[in-house]
Amino acid sequence: MFDEDDDLDSHQNLPIFKKGEEILQLTEKVVSLITDEDDEVLNEYKRWMIQDATTLCVRVAGAEAGELYDIKMESAALIRKAARELRVNCTGLRMMGYKQPDYLKLIQSEIEEYRHLFIEWVSTFDPWNFEVDNWGLFNPPGVDPNAPNP
Repeated sequence: MFDEDDDLDSHQNLPIFKKGEEILQLTEKVVSLITDEDDEVLNEYKRWMIQDATTLCVRVAGAEAGELYDIKMESAALIRKAARELRVNCTGLRMMGYKQPDYLKLIQSEIEEYRHLFIEWVSTFDPWNFEVDNWGLFNPPGVDPNAPNP
């Protein structure tokens, strides 16, 4: 029998989702060490990094809630962007004199592990379960953006 609650939460068992949660928890701990509330730049980094780390989880859940290739690929693109920005923001914090640079390296190392899980996860998407993306960005190879939906 179909259990809707189990199906809606199935993304929580995926290795990529679990790794995203680990990265989010680690990022929260690392940026909590930024205690200078008056430093606007450092506090912006805090916000960006939490937002990017959150995206790693939220977008996996969103992609898994649907089945369409184009929607999954859109989420994948946003995940990739967030992971890359999180990595870049670690470098930025290091350049700003963050006092625990080894923690930033730890986040970057976790992102590299996440990247490998990401590649594996994206390979599971069914490219022929799609609606035509009339912007042409997330169509399977060879599908014209002006083609009618299958």
